[in-house]
Amino acid sequence: MTTTNVNPSPNATPNQARQRLIAIAAVIVAALLIVNGILLYSWLSQKKVAAQTTADLEESERLREELDLQYNGALADLEDMRGKNDELNALIDSKEAELKDARDKIDRMIKNDLPRAKSEIKTLKTQLEGYVAEINDLKAQNAQLAESNTALQEEKSLLTSDLEQSKMTNEELAANKAALVSEKEELSARNQDLSKTVNFASVVKVEDLEVTGLATRDSGKAVKKSAAKNVDQLEICFNTTANEVARPGSENFYIRLISPTGETLAIEELGSGIMTSSKTNEKIRYTQMTTADYSNDASRVCASWTPGQQFQEGTYQVEVYNKGFLAGTSTFKLR
Repeated sequence: MTTTNVNPSPNATPNQARQRLIAIAAVIVAALLIVNGILLYSWLSQKKVAAQTTADLEESERLREELDLQYNGALADLEDMRGKNDELNALIDSKEAELKDARDKIDRMIKNDLPRAKSEIKTLKTQLEGYVAEINDLKAQNAQLAESNTALQEEKSLLTSDLEQSKMTNEELAANKAALVSEKEELSARNQDLSKTVNFASVVKVEDLEVTGLATRDSGKAVKKSAAKNVDQLEICFNTTANEVARPGSENFYIRLISPTGETLAIEELGSGIMTSSKTNEKIRYTQMTTADYSNDASRVCASWTPGQQFQEGTYQVEVYNKGFLAGTSTFKLR
């Protein structure tokens, strides 16, 4: 170890030697002060950490006590709400299991995250209040059902006591009801027949039903063609006939094009669909529907069918339906 020589040099004056000693002493004092400051800071830091650790432990214990108090109180409250109703008891069991899961979760938080644990304990209290409200609501519903069942039992008893007394009356009423049902069915059948008759009478018949094959030129103009390979669209035209029974207004005409092989030409994207025959209730597939204004007189109605595919050669049949009845039919041929 090196020892500082504080002896003044042989050549130094007494005043210089004294100043040198003072300077050395000042350095030593400053060094000691720094060391003491560091030791004091370290001691204070350790004391602060120890105090915080103690506070955290005390807070953890307090939170655990509060958690246990809330949990045990909640269990006691739920147990007090048990009864003879299986549904109610099953609900209480499920809520107790949920409470236990919440308690275990908060207990784990107390070890690692005190602020979050505090928040979750408050949430647990709110959760319990919700459970109690839900169970009380179920109890109220059960009480209401029990009251309703009692009322029903009393009503059933009264009905049973009156049953024998009203038996003969009921039999008479049943006979009258059967007669009324039979009369109603007969009247309904007559009304249906009458409605069908009126509906049939209001059918707008069509005549001069013609189908023309057309080909569209590059200019956009359509010209008549009779060869199937040249036809890209069909124009269906017919004349409506006068019918005073039909009401003026819009009339729907369902056009059915039947190929030489007996298949109905139909593409849903182009308006094809299925209608019901008013005569037989049979489902009939149609090619296209067109609507025309009808004023109880004759008028010309036309529709165009452009399937975007080549037509077959042979004889086609065309049918027009109105109100579910066949209103007109014809044939045409493509070579």
